[in-house]
Amino acid sequence: MKLCRFQQGPGRPRVGLVRDDDTILDLSAEGIDRLTSLFEFEGLAAQLGALAGQNLPRLALADVQLLAPFEQQEVWAVGVTYLRSKKARMDESEFSATAYDKVYDAPRPELFFKSMPEKVIGPGGAVGIRSDARWSVPEPELAFVLNSRGHIVGYTVGNDMSSRDIEGENLLYLPQAKIYTGSCALGPFVRVSTTEAEARTWKISLEIKRSGAAVFQGEVSAGQLKRPFDEMAGYLFRCQSFPNGAVLLTGTGIVPPDSFTLAAGDVVRIAISGVGVLENSVVTV
Repeated sequence: MKLCRFQQGPGRPRVGLVRDDDTILDLSAEGIDRLTSLFEFEGLAAQLGALAGQNLPRLALADVQLLAPFEQQEVWAVGVTYLRSKKARMDESEFSATAYDKVYDAPRPELFFKSMPEKVIGPGGAVGIRSDARWSVPEPELAFVLNSRGHIVGYTVGNDMSSRDIEGENLLYLPQAKIYTGSCALGPFVRVSTTEAEARTWKISLEIKRSGAAVFQGEVSAGQLKRPFDEMAGYLFRCQSFPNGAVLLTGTGIVPPDSFTLAAGDVVRIAISGVGVLENSVVTV
């Protein structure tokens, strides 16, 4: 099952249950107007199954504007979770290579803050590249949607935009390389009631288009994530609380060549086979 947030015209955002026929059941008709509340239910799958059988208003996906599928959740990220990512981080910075090598095998993962909820870009919006960066790339990632108890209630598609030259200059510059206007995109759906075993069978793909032509394509299996899902989520919730839950990006296994950098006007398309497609244009910020 997939959930979404959407808007139709000037009205308030609504919550929908996505059907296989490219339509949405408007759950707001049942008084459900926040995804955050749904994520707290223990019997979410049963509740959604019951709602799917009701005569709720139905809208075509093509007739609504999809929004980032969460409301008040902070976004965090886990780094160096794929072997390919470890190698890329080491290659981009001889100065920081030892640190990245060690964190890949360390019991404690690298965790860093990524975005406040109001700064997240949704489907169809514009992600940013820093005007003071020379080497910018998208990072396609499986993202966990976590409730206030730290349970993984669903999965969405994430883009952890990064300025690799800034990060490579000094690992202490990581916040500047990762956190800026337009640096995080999420959506379009949240896939719920899915096991880790199933999620690990999904394919994550990236396509970057420039002037309508593909300039980079790549694919990786979510099964190549080194750390168990509950371990990553558990470290995020150690010694801190998230009353509204959180979103956790889980690292990337797709890295464009060192000669490639994003440009304004590019289009970034990230697909996760079990979740959906997140597409964004690129602007300089």
